[in-house]
Amino acid sequence: MLKKILEYAGQYKKYTYAAAVFMVAGVIASVIPYFLLYQIINRIVTGDAMTSQYLIARVAMIAICGIGYAVLYGRGLELSHISAYHTLRNIRISLQGKLEKQPLGNIMEYGNGTIKKMFVDDIESIELLLAHGLPEGLANIAVPVFMYFSMFIVDWKLALLSLISLPLGLLAMGAMMKSGMTKMDAYYKSAQAMNNTIVEYINGMEVVKVFNRDGESYKKFSTSVKNYRDFTLAWYKECWPWMALYNSILPCLAMITLPVGTFMVLKGYSTMADLILVLCMGFSVGTPLLKTLSFGSVIPQVQYKIENLEKMTDTPPLKQSDNPFCEKNHDVTFENVHFSYHETEVLHGVTFKAKEGSMTALVGESGSGKSTLAKLLVHFYDIENGSIKIGGQDITNMSIEALNQEISYVSQEQFLFNMSLMENIRIGKPDATDEQVLEAAKKAQCEEFLVRLEKGIHTMAGDGGKQLSGGERQRISLARALLKNAPIVVLDEATAFMDPENEEKMNEAIAEVVKEKTVIVIAHRLPSIMNADQIIVLKDGNLKASGTHEELLTYSEDYKILWEAAKSSAMWSVTEHVKEEKRTAQNGGKTEVME
Repeated sequence: MLKKILEYAGQYKKYTYAAAVFMVAGVIASVIPYFLLYQIINRIVTGDAMTSQYLIARVAMIAICGIGYAVLYGRGLELSHISAYHTLRNIRISLQGKLEKQPLGNIMEYGNGTIKKMFVDDIESIELLLAHGLPEGLANIAVPVFMYFSMFIVDWKLALLSLISLPLGLLAMGAMMKSGMTKMDAYYKSAQAMNNTIVEYINGMEVVKVFNRDGESYKKFSTSVKNYRDFTLAWYKECWPWMALYNSILPCLAMITLPVGTFMVLKGYSTMADLILVLCMGFSVGTPLLKTLSFGSVIPQVQYKIENLEKMTDTPPLKQSDNPFCEKNHDVTFENVHFSYHETEVLHGVTFKAKEGSMTALVGESGSGKSTLAKLLVHFYDIENGSIKIGGQDITNMSIEALNQEISYVSQEQFLFNMSLMENIRIGKPDATDEQVLEAAKKAQCEEFLVRLEKGIHTMAGDGGKQLSGGERQRISLARALLKNAPIVVLDEATAFMDPENEEKMNEAIAEVVKEKTVIVIAHRLPSIMNADQIIVLKDGNLKASGTHEELLTYSEDYKILWEAAKSSAMWSVTEHVKEEKRTAQNGGKTEVME
């Protein structure tokens, strides 16, 4: 694992090694005062003469060592942090590159909270290992090894006594890590669920308030937070007793050495000088040893997070090549397309062709596969069987960049960045001039609401475009598509947020977008696609019929059912319903329904 992490460090790996060297020197500087104290204590115990100059010199050297420790250890931490943060940057860049090659649909399924936790929290936690665990661990383990070796040279019997606390402490630490590992998976899954729920709760707060669903939404939010709390406390409660035990035992090398060593000195098996020296060395070992082993508990957590990061990027990358689009026409062909969501097949051998310059409409009940076909065309996912071609070239035989140049995809949910509306439109063509952006906005019927804004097209869109209504965001997205001017246009419920007053203007904007283009449109409002060159009728992932509006009314029972339903909904009147309510909802001569 450490080798893998250090690979991300690149040229900054040398900073980690240099940090370890400085920290080793710093830890040695912190240990030397114990030998100086031994010299002072030994003279007091043995009754040897000790001048004031001798005492002052040792105290001065202890102070110098303290300063040296602070300077050397501080420099080591500075270098280790330089290495750590450059490594984190490299990990994030690498992860972002891997995610870019994965199917966009898979990435969207992770959820905003999971992606945020992965890029921010999980990667940030690796900093503890890189900036502290690795260099400090190497530095602090070097001193105990040297000290134990020295103890055996001084008196092997006393050295063995000092070692007794080590296996006891390690046993407690091993028990903590073993019990903690069983809870780790549930703990991190609950953290991911909580992150996703919090993001959903905040983003959906407006809808929750409008429909008075505070209780239900808060219950879900509260449940996820409580689950995280419960998993965290269960994990900590299982680890805390063992943690307290090894923190008490490990640094206390004098626990056995002092009483038993004193007995051995009285019996003549060891000398008082050797006991004092071994005790001083034992006291110097405790702190660095505890620091080293405390980072041991961090390693399994970091390893778990790294494995999770790798697991998320283990999905086979999207099938694509580096080839440009090479064809001369823009016919769109679906040939025997099969596709599954989570092992459940939702498209069963769909085949049709949308000719260049024509409009093809996809209709069907919700869940019939209309939007899935649109997402497959823009390569959100790889299909399992069959092929999708543009002008005869399979979409997997071109790069995503080349495919995106040929298609403008306008979905019912359009995201606007928190920058000016002009820059949001310019995303369609980054090198477009201001005049071209304004022209696209005009053709997309954006002028009507832009004139009402104080700063016009230079108004900030707000987070996710919150400053605009759904219909206004939709027209900004159409302006993007107009500016992009791609030869293929996919409209997925492009008028989904339109009120009747604005729908006519939206249709005018769409008419500008689709001029002389190969158009694939998904719509529930069948009257809007009556004049399509081809209508594809889908049901439960199967292509049931295709043809013009008149042809389908003649021979497609499925289309006739959809058409009758569309006509019925168009004739539905709110006015008659309200009048009926006013006639029947009388209470003491008062009408409960107000005009």
